Amino acid sequence: MQWIGKPTRIGCYNLSDEKRKETVMDESSYSIHLNTRFAPLELIDVQALVDTCKDAWYNQTLTQVNDCVVRLGIMQGEFHWHKHDKEDEFFYVIEGRFVIDLEDQTVELMPRQGFTIPRGVVHRTRAPERSVILMIEGAGVIPTGDK
Repeated sequence: MQWIGKPTRIGCYNLSDEKRKETVMDESSYSIHLNTRFAPLELIDVQALVDTCKDAWYNQTLTQVNDCVVRLGIMQGEFHWHKHDKEDEFFYVIEGRFVIDLEDQTVELMPRQGFTIPRGVVHRTRAPERSVILMIEGAGVIPTGDK
């Protein structure tokens, strides 16, 4: 694999067919909130949101910046395989360990590391332990993917 930018290997390895067939959470157990919770010029206290969250897979749009949104993810478990046909997606880990499975590799992110998934790339995200992440993506992105 070639890296663009700083050549730091975060944690990439091939994903076996067996691993791709693991069971994932039922979509009904995701707590996804697409409403924009904070307006411009309003303080966003991420830690307060993290401290009060009881959901296993929580996704909240925090704010909109131009044509993009910043979303907070607090999660433990596995999301389903999906893709976004028209939008890229950026993940940044605040705490915990966050894993992104692609069709031919897996990328493991630790705190203060980020990774961009280009539009059209099939992927699945996993959090083996409770993790807190920020996502930056186009405002039109449906978190569960394009059907």
